Amino acid sequence: MKNLFTALAVCLFCATSCCNECKQNATCNDCCEGKNPVIETIMARRSIRAYTDQSVSRELLNQITECGINAPNGMNAQQWEVRIVDNKEWLDKTTAAYCESIKGTPAAKQTEDPAFKNMFRNAPAVIFVAHKPGHCTQVDCGLMAGNMMLAAQSLGLGSICMMGPLVWLKSDAGKPFTESLGFSEGYEPLLCVGIGYAAERPEARPRNKEVIKYVE
Repeated sequence: MKNLFTALAVCLFCATSCCNECKQNATCNDCCEGKNPVIETIMARRSIRAYTDQSVSRELLNQITECGINAPNGMNAQQWEVRIVDNKEWLDKTTAAYCESIKGTPAAKQTEDPAFKNMFRNAPAVIFVAHKPGHCTQVDCGLMAGNMMLAAQSLGLGSICMMGPLVWLKSDAGKPFTESLGFSEGYEPLLCVGIGYAAERPEARPRNKEVIKYVE
């Protein structure tokens, strides 16, 4: 009986770990056979800058953020906080204030794109991460973001890590929106992750493998 349960667990794991190509084609064939699902997810992840209007369920957002807080962090201090915004009204109001504040500047050019929907690369959901400034909390939050983006990829979602929007959110014009996120005193917003259903499939950009060297 134990062997049966083990076999079923393996089958379920394989069935839910199809490579990105299988998910896109809504089929699962031999293309995944013999491949490592974790490595497949890492290699398939892309930074997505175009999303459909389809909303992301809170069940999926909860899974993604739970994967985030399970990232390694210094001394397990967990000096981070997470806020999820899937409220279109909040995203629209924030974007409207942003557009108003950058009028007449070079930054306004991006808002002239007909595809522009919001300042978070058009993502329908945004996960904000704040940290309590410390020796390694920025690294901790980076690891958290990495976990969340890989989790999103494995769930058939696109993602993008952003720091640019936080620059504006820390400005006088953006301060009311930052305060509305309700981070605890002493915590500073560091980055945000856009989540949604991808409306593009960008090719992987070349990576320089020459930076990897063994020390003999």
